Amino acid sequence: MAIKYLIMLSKQGKVRLSKWYTVISQKEKLQLIKELTAIVLNRKAKMCNVLEYKDCIDHKIVYRRYASLFFIAGIDVDDNELLTLEIIHRYVEQMDKAYGNVCELDIIFNFQKAYHILDELLLDGTLQESSKREVLRRVGQQDQYELEDELDTKF
Repeated sequence: MAIKYLIMLSKQGKVRLSKWYTVISQKEKLQLIKELTAIVLNRKAKMCNVLEYKDCIDHKIVYRRYASLFFIAGIDVDDNELLTLEIIHRYVEQMDKAYGNVCELDIIFNFQKAYHILDELLLDGTLQESSKREVLRRVGQQDQYELEDELDTKF
């Protein structure tokens, strides 16, 4: 089970976060994001959250909408879609606890925390840490280190 990429889109089609676990050229990334934006934003709420997608490598798209954000993951054809949906849900729960009722503006203005949570949760596209408490503890430690670093540079 390996996620190839994770993209967070707003309802307006703006990329709020993207993490790539496979090597793809920048041109291909932009083309993929453009196509996925067109596909996912035009789907109705009651439609299936799993799509088969073809590019140079066959893979599936698994997405889920939370409020005004779409979380889109690309996985191999033989990977488990429900597990991918659970990883997306786990990521949203972690962000919700770390930010305190997360919203799109939190991610825009404090994106480094969103990336840090994702890095603690996934390593090379696979689930690294399943414990919610452990992920939040590590993110809290990182926040403390950043705060101490800011205080050291001021004085």
